[in-house]
Amino acid sequence: MPKPAMLLLMSLAGCSLLGTRQQAGPDSVQGWRLASGRMPSRAEYAAIVASCQDGAVPRAQGRPLDACLADLGLKRE
Repeated sequence: MPKPAMLLLMSLAGCSLLGTRQQAGPDSVQGWRLASGRMPSRAEYAAIVASCQDGAVPRAQGRPLDACLADLGLKRE
């Protein structure tokens, strides 16, 4: 009985993962382009966002995240 129960549990977990969809949020790369025109990698985007949030960009302090990202060369599609 333990093997069928484990199989059922694993299949239910797999089905629940198939229905999830990643939505665009403030931590999403979707919709942003670098100055070169290519989409940044997740690591590049995370590094740029972190620099904006940590105050590493003095001219962007107190401004919205989108403005800071634009100052660092990211453009909305």
